[in-house]
Amino acid sequence: MSELERVNTHLWRLRLDLARSQEEIVQDLRDCAVRMHAQGKLDKRVDFSVRQWRKWEGENPPWPHPPTRRVLEEFFERPMVELGFAPPRGERPTPTKAAPLTRLASAAQEALTELVPVSAGPAAGQSLPWLMSPGTGSASASEWRIGEAEVELLRTAADDMDAIDQQFGGNRLWRPTRAHLMWVHQMIDRGIYDDKLGRQLHTVAGKFTTSLGWFCYDAGLQPEARAYFSEALNTANFTGDDALASRTLSNMARQAVDLSKGREAVRFARLAQAHAQEWSAPPRVAALLAIREAQGHATVGDDISCEASIRRAWKEWERGLDDRDPDWTTFLNEAELVCLEGMCRLDLGQNLRAQKLLARSEALQDIAHSRNRGMCLGRLSAAALSTGDLNHSVDAAAESLRLIQGGMRSARTVQQLTIVRDGLAPHHRSSEVRDLLEQIRECVA
Repeated sequence: MSELERVNTHLWRLRLDLARSQEEIVQDLRDCAVRMHAQGKLDKRVDFSVRQWRKWEGENPPWPHPPTRRVLEEFFERPMVELGFAPPRGERPTPTKAAPLTRLASAAQEALTELVPVSAGPAAGQSLPWLMSPGTGSASASEWRIGEAEVELLRTAADDMDAIDQQFGGNRLWRPTRAHLMWVHQMIDRGIYDDKLGRQLHTVAGKFTTSLGWFCYDAGLQPEARAYFSEALNTANFTGDDALASRTLSNMARQAVDLSKGREAVRFARLAQAHAQEWSAPPRVAALLAIREAQGHATVGDDISCEASIRRAWKEWERGLDDRDPDWTTFLNEAELVCLEGMCRLDLGQNLRAQKLLARSEALQDIAHSRNRGMCLGRLSAAALSTGDLNHSVDAAAESLRLIQGGMRSARTVQQLTIVRDGLAPHHRSSEVRDLLEQIRECVA
């Protein structure tokens, strides 16, 4: 029996669909209990704890007391048996009138309605039966059989979204990705499949979850990103997927750098490296995790450790490509690794060296990685400004602005442009700077 089968996946996935950490869902339940008590639905106050919740998400969750059950059913709009609880022998669960469509299923249905127009016609429904909600039409949940083609389609969709993110950013991706993830959970919970497909479905769910965390991070939704990264890491631990753990911890390290949590970034990067050893990860993965660690060291000003990590990253990268390189490392081309080193140099105050590296990266980067190029341009503008090179600073900022105006949607890139705007403000007497500041103001307003 796998680790995932020894936990209450019903309750765990409901929390994931709401993008809540264990601490946050406990607070939500407390708030719900307070409202129910004020409305007269509870005779006494009910409290919840994280320790209690962890037991409920574990194997054989204990049967809650009646007031607690009422809060859980009210909050999730589902009876206890659908939350993964089994009543003690001899006790019958209190009947609960369940809505025909729960809050989560309804949200997924609405999101998918936007993704799959009704006008697509009967052929679409026939070729993709898994897009139909179980229990609708003539089909029943017991007839919802999952096949290889459906799982492969989802796996390809996850890859496509990652590629779109590289070019256009995550601002418009997190919503459809969340809808896809919710439907993968519907497939896992209600579909019929063998053990092999079950493992593939959990792998796809983990892939969507960590990507969703990254898209939220790029869109500036940091608490949501943290919650999805946490759930992806839980999934990796439950299923023993060290590759997913490596990827997720790499993402978490990058987010920690942006949140100025350098020590946390180093810790995440080193944990990712430990997981990478478990699956004998190829050199490209080792290079990515080494540069993530370098960024953490640079954030706290540890230039010696940063230098060592940068050297290790380049040594691994120069070992070349490998047939086992995962798709989530394909973004780490030469331009990106040069850019990440340049960002480290900039954080360490090595401004002239940073400017040269960032300029080189910007010249090397291709259109398929426009979001990363936009980030590089923002950092290049800041580096050039710090060295007194006003012309190059303006040129880099203007090019970053053109990418945003051309359709690239990344809150991180816009934020970087805002930082550049503040740096250029003292030079507003220059007509070129003044015009650029006005364009940036219109863009970020």
